[in-house]
Amino acid sequence: FKGGDTCEDLLSSGRFLGEKVWQPHSCMMHKYKNSEAKNCLIDKHVVFIGDSRIRQLFYSFIKLINPQVKEEGNKHGNIPFEDKSASIKVDFLWYPEVNGSMRQRIKSWTEGSVAKPHIIVAGAATWSIKIHNGSNEALTQYKINITSIAPLLEKLAKSSDVYWVLQDPVYEEMLSENRKMITNEKIDAYNEAAVRILNSSSRNSKTKVKVFSVSKLIAQETIMKSTDGLHLPESSRDTNAMILMNVYCNKIMKPIDGSCCQPQPPLTLIQKLAFCFFTLSIIGYLIIILINRNNFRKNKSCTDLESGEEKKPALSVPNVSTLEMLLQSFCKLGLIMTYFYLCDRANLFMKENKFYTHSSFFIPIIYILVLGVFYTENTKETKVLNREQTDEWKGWMQLVILIYHISGASTFLPVYMHIRVLVAAYLFQTGYGHFSYFWVKGDFGVYRVCQVLFRLNFLVVVLCIVMDRPYQFYYFVPLVTVWFMIIYATLAIWPQIVQKKANGNCLWHFGLLLKLICLLTCIYILSYSQGAFEKVFSFWPLSKCFELNGNVYEWWFRWKLDRYVVFHGMLFAFIYLALQKRQMISEGKGDPLFSNRVSNVLLFISIVSFLVPCLTYVCVCNLLIIHSHFFFKLFLKKILAFILIRNIPGYVRSVYSSFFAWFGRISLELFICQYHIWLAADTKGILVLIPGYPMFNVLVSTFIFVCVAHEISQITNDLAQIVVPKDNSTLLKRLLCIAGFFSGLLLFSVVQDQSRH
Repeated sequence: FKGGDTCEDLLSSGRFLGEKVWQPHSCMMHKYKNSEAKNCLIDKHVVFIGDSRIRQLFYSFIKLINPQVKEEGNKHGNIPFEDKSASIKVDFLWYPEVNGSMRQRIKSWTEGSVAKPHIIVAGAATWSIKIHNGSNEALTQYKINITSIAPLLEKLAKSSDVYWVLQDPVYEEMLSENRKMITNEKIDAYNEAAVRILNSSSRNSKTKVKVFSVSKLIAQETIMKSTDGLHLPESSRDTNAMILMNVYCNKIMKPIDGSCCQPQPPLTLIQKLAFCFFTLSIIGYLIIILINRNNFRKNKSCTDLESGEEKKPALSVPNVSTLEMLLQSFCKLGLIMTYFYLCDRANLFMKENKFYTHSSFFIPIIYILVLGVFYTENTKETKVLNREQTDEWKGWMQLVILIYHISGASTFLPVYMHIRVLVAAYLFQTGYGHFSYFWVKGDFGVYRVCQVLFRLNFLVVVLCIVMDRPYQFYYFVPLVTVWFMIIYATLAIWPQIVQKKANGNCLWHFGLLLKLICLLTCIYILSYSQGAFEKVFSFWPLSKCFELNGNVYEWWFRWKLDRYVVFHGMLFAFIYLALQKRQMISEGKGDPLFSNRVSNVLLFISIVSFLVPCLTYVCVCNLLIIHSHFFFKLFLKKILAFILIRNIPGYVRSVYSSFFAWFGRISLELFICQYHIWLAADTKGILVLIPGYPMFNVLVSTFIFVCVAHEISQITNDLAQIVVPKDNSTLLKRLLCIAGFFSGLLLFSVVQDQSRH
């Protein structure tokens, strides 16, 4: 791979995904909005100089700034455009031939008295072919003229962005009689002359005239849709204009999903420190390995000089020290983080835009469903939502979400709505699982809290450091972390009500319900008072964790989407455990959950509720989800229906899919790792390890991605045992060290932010 600048690929190569989506060869194109285009081109002067094809490109370009512009005015004359709000000037200059007049205009910009345009887009040839009836003399004169213009363009390229647009092919069968002499053979000859002459004197220079040849590829696919055989259809012109915008603006605006023409970001201070830390960990681990190997050689069997017999030391398995395990974990983590950085921060591997088709989403879904059913085993216990079952549930949901992300299925509304149900189901499990633990175990110790917080946040904290991303960027981890703390606070605050205490006196159940009502009231108040919510999370240093793009609105939006789901997970756990304690449900192997009649009725209602399509998918958006209780009830109904379908029949409750459960045990790592080593550009695109072979690329990148997620899960478990010990005094010391680490991190982030500004 040549790596480096991707502008050349953007200007020269690519392919269509479907009919209208253009995919450059090695990078991702950003779709610029009007506001973004204005911000990029503020105080800029852009000039389009050429024939009618350049005029079309001019109109498509200014429509990116102001979509209300109409194509009117003198077609064979100069056309000015100005956006006074952003001080943007875009001019079209009518010069249909490469001749002395065009040379004189370009020369005027090289002289000091005239202001140079910031961007110059030039091109012409078809008029020369038409006027001179396709003669060879006209081609010779074209070469002479462009030879005289080339040094002027190269001189302008030192201070401005200069693009020469090659001529697009024509659809010869559709050309009118007075254009029949414009053949693709003639156009190729003119293009060949332009490419050979331009930059001939500055081939090794960084400041060159950029040859815009990608329009030829676009025209080859779309020219048959032309109305006259000569001019491109509007969609193709718009694609060319968007490419121009990406070439110039990506290095200025730095959009996440626009990797073309973006330089590799410089390493931050925190990233450099992280690199040093991982390097030292690797060196330290290698030193320990060498010391252990040397000790092993010394302890090998040796010959007794007096008796001549061989002495064999007692065989024993060497214990791995805490320091060795710590360095080994950081060593592996350092290598993995290097791969993360190379995939999504360095310009080493290619990236492509997503493109949704029904087959790209539903075929993998069917495939994993078959695999999941194939790997079926008996559960160790037959309780409702037992460990194997919840792992299975997390697993298949995570796989569906991964397929949803890589296929770009968010553009298809019914799929998007069902994925929203899956996200809500994850949060439901959060409420159910943590409530059940605290209610049954009554363990509110610091060790339990620290273990959960470490396992949830370790990978995200490392990625925030290595990938230079804010904590809120990985929104799901802050979400489940905050909800865990809310559940803990609700149950741990005096009076601590647990199952053992409630069994002795039923009044404690009413005390717990009172706590839950207070929690529900607080959720309601915060969800309808954005100001109060923002005040809570805007205090420094809390704001450093929950701000995204300078405010906490995104955090409020994410929290509000499923604000009642965790509460209902807690409520479901309370009701289920109360019924279980009073032996009102049967959880024996093969037994239905209730009596046969009740089980059959509930099962029928659940299946109908689960399968009935959501008739309100049309005209729905996030705004409606926030402000309407209907969608919450819809999500909750589907979650409860699934739980009942999965648990009412005894034979269904007694088996689980080990395939899905395996993925469920690393679901958090899968969700986070996909951001950078499976998808690309922070989930906006797809990582390309093997270009030209999409299916093979997905197989290879998926294999690496899953292996890395599994390894990180094991590293997290190993480090959790070291960093969060059970001994309270040791744990307190570790917490002080962690507090010092985060204080230093905050200090460095402040210094880093000041240096950026």
